[in-house]
Amino acid sequence: MTTPAGSGAGFGSVSWWGLSPALDLQAESPPVDPGSQANTEHGIPELDVLLLGSVDGRHLLQTLARAALWPRRRFRFYVLENNLETVARHMLFFSLALEDPEKMGLQERSEAFLEVWGNALLRPPVAAFVRAQADRLAQLVPEPDRLAEQLPWLSLGALKFRERDALEAVLRFWAGGDQGPQAFPVTRLWDMRLRHYLGSRYDSRRGVSDWDLHMKLHDRGAQVIHIREFRRWRDTGVAFELRDASAYQVPNRTLASGRLVSHRGERVAARGYWGDIATGPFVAFGIETDDKSLLRTSNGQPVKTAGDISQHNVTELFRAMAAWGHPSATQGDPAQVPSNTNGTPEPGTPAAPGPGSFTVHFLPLGSAQTLHHKSCYKGRFQLLYVACGMVHLLSPELGACVAPGGCLTVELARYLVDLRQEQLQGFSDRVGELALAAGFAPQPQARPSETFARFYKAGDPAPVDPAVEPGTLPPEATNHLSEDLTQPLEGGTPLSEPLKLPSASQASSLEALAPSTESQTLKLESLTGPSEATSPISNF
Repeated sequence: MTTPAGSGAGFGSVSWWGLSPALDLQAESPPVDPGSQANTEHGIPELDVLLLGSVDGRHLLQTLARAALWPRRRFRFYVLENNLETVARHMLFFSLALEDPEKMGLQERSEAFLEVWGNALLRPPVAAFVRAQADRLAQLVPEPDRLAEQLPWLSLGALKFRERDALEAVLRFWAGGDQGPQAFPVTRLWDMRLRHYLGSRYDSRRGVSDWDLHMKLHDRGAQVIHIREFRRWRDTGVAFELRDASAYQVPNRTLASGRLVSHRGERVAARGYWGDIATGPFVAFGIETDDKSLLRTSNGQPVKTAGDISQHNVTELFRAMAAWGHPSATQGDPAQVPSNTNGTPEPGTPAAPGPGSFTVHFLPLGSAQTLHHKSCYKGRFQLLYVACGMVHLLSPELGACVAPGGCLTVELARYLVDLRQEQLQGFSDRVGELALAAGFAPQPQARPSETFARFYKAGDPAPVDPAVEPGTLPPEATNHLSEDLTQPLEGGTPLSEPLKLPSASQASSLEALAPSTESQTLKLESLTGPSEATSPISNF
């Protein structure tokens, strides 16, 4: 048996990290229209962005970190995911990014972020931080007034009541350290997934890792991923080893999700790891950087690894994010921002950071096809972002939510190692067809990219600033780059009651609890209906 290239078995059925570098969403959006009515009562232009499947908040954090390079704006991010565990991770990551520097230093925060974000195992201090934050968030979710007071950037008002209850249950599971490692034995679950994925090649997994890295990821532009860190992640699930290897002992419960599986004619509730075991969390922050010295090579080999670059990028990102959590300690005081006589900020004025300057709105699961029925969403968004695992939701109904002259950015499947080159091209072609049917046309001046496809709302002039190419910063920002930081997935919704993990014998008969399109005995279903763990292109 060989790994079924194109089956998507390694991609999993729940996405925990992005498979493309972090974007500055302002660079993807049309320029500010001076005559636009989409302004706040203070006359500050708003940027409304709808994101489908962004999964880890990297685009939102990158956008806020680079806000000082653009004219002042208020941000409204509307996030639609396919499982509530991902929503909970969004909340945890933003809480970490906005943590008081006096309580948690910059290096400590960046290291904790990388570990929680991409490691299957955590150090005890990081696990304790996750438990404390999860307990705090679980207490705030059912109390809207306290939530609005303590986390003004977060809005859960659009979620259904049962979704909020399930979100609270997820957070309480994260906080339940008294249950011990047996509540989520991620080491065993990871090995089960890996054995099922590789089949008869499991004993040759080192050679398989070498092949996937050198012949696929390196050929597709991720040359900085080092073979040692890639092998370690494939074998153990630990991508970022920032301390001694023996320190990583506690299962990362934020990577757990619930499933209903069919076993001998009965529906069994199981909690397991259903995420990516093929590509890894190196692409989002580890293959691109503004500090070009980190991309140097020696004798044809990169001098820095993807882990080194990820740590640098996240550290600089959190350094810039400090302005949003604690504006009084920065130069972004709104009272000091120059303005015109009418009270609006001067062109090129840096953003005035602050918790009230951005809001993250979480939308109900499965609402992508019904948003256009609500007048508050129809024609509202200047930018629509769609991850590769959610491309099947791109439709004329969704396109109706984009404002005239708005933009569409679609993540392509470039870094899915299970897909062959002809399948990647087929995926890209299908994205173009879906975008055209949804009312979009390719941006004529967008630079060629194998990672993202860019479109604009058809029937309107292409939103291209003559001085700014799509996907780039404005000219006035280029002088500051050295100072600033530069998936369909049908995940199961969480159970409101505790899940029971099957015994070892049951797990074996369940084919190691691994999502598979070939097995007829294991049919994975989400708690809202049947679904299959398949490649993103299988729905086209």
